[in-house]
Amino acid sequence: MFILAAAAGLFAGSYTYAMANPAPRHIPTAVVTTPAAPQYKTFVAGMEQALDASLRLTGYATYADARNAVDEQREFAVLRARGRGVALDVSGASGASVAQLLSEAAAKVGPATGVQVTVRDIKPLQHGDPRGLALFYISLAAVIIGFVGAIQLSVHARALNPVERVAFTVAYALLGGFAIAAVADWWLGALRLPFAESWMILALTMFTSGMVFTMFNTLMGRWAMIPTWGLMVLLGNPSSGGAVSWPLLPSVLGQIGRWLPPGASVNAQHTAVYFSGHQHAFPFLVLAGWSALSCAVFWGWRHRHPGGREPAPAPAHAADA
Repeated sequence: MFILAAAAGLFAGSYTYAMANPAPRHIPTAVVTTPAAPQYKTFVAGMEQALDASLRLTGYATYADARNAVDEQREFAVLRARGRGVALDVSGASGASVAQLLSEAAAKVGPATGVQVTVRDIKPLQHGDPRGLALFYISLAAVIIGFVGAIQLSVHARALNPVERVAFTVAYALLGGFAIAAVADWWLGALRLPFAESWMILALTMFTSGMVFTMFNTLMGRWAMIPTWGLMVLLGNPSSGGAVSWPLLPSVLGQIGRWLPPGASVNAQHTAVYFSGHQHAFPFLVLAGWSALSCAVFWGWRHRHPGGREPAPAPAHAADA
């Protein structure tokens, strides 16, 4: 009872701490350098005062270079001179919460500073997902059902030997990933997914989550749910950047979230859907690393896993021989 009560409080607290009141600290912003454009300094100073945060400015020689940095997800906006004013290009796909915050602040700072500001969204979200939360939800489903599936195998298929347990984890991960992608894309039409890539990301996420539980089940037996829930749900999901973009998360969560399976899944899925051709290896390496670690621990200590079955007894005539 006390464990459940503590889990309930920590669950509410972790999500509230990370998501209820997002606050910017440093927002990566590309600046297309232009000589003799004093309006930059005035506008940037006004934005930083309005946001109570700093714009982490990086200069680029051309607008094409700045746009490429946005596509590579190194920058969240592009600032450039436009006549005597400035143009602020935000990217809703990079982070809906960041784009909204910048747009609202720019609308107030422009008149206050006397700088004419033009704001546009150069990478808008899909129409079926106007707040950019669908990718977080499908990744959340893969994470939670991934380890719930492993729990069900431990309860209802306890006799599986190690090879069979890993094989069935692969099987339900592939089927579950397909089901999640099909519902989000084909049935609800909330997202237009690059189906094969999104399916494989979801399947890898489910497999990783399932094997993380299996690893803890090997090490801790019936208490495995506690570290699994803590790592994947209490820490991993709020810090994933799916519901609140990482520049608005508490700084520690923004850093560690990318190294955990939920954050890696969101990052890989986000790039696949909105930044095709700019996929990074890092989120896949994170997922693969957690899978490899979990499988290695499970296999190395498989004799400690509470499941499995005894080898079949040899036939009587073989024993007599």
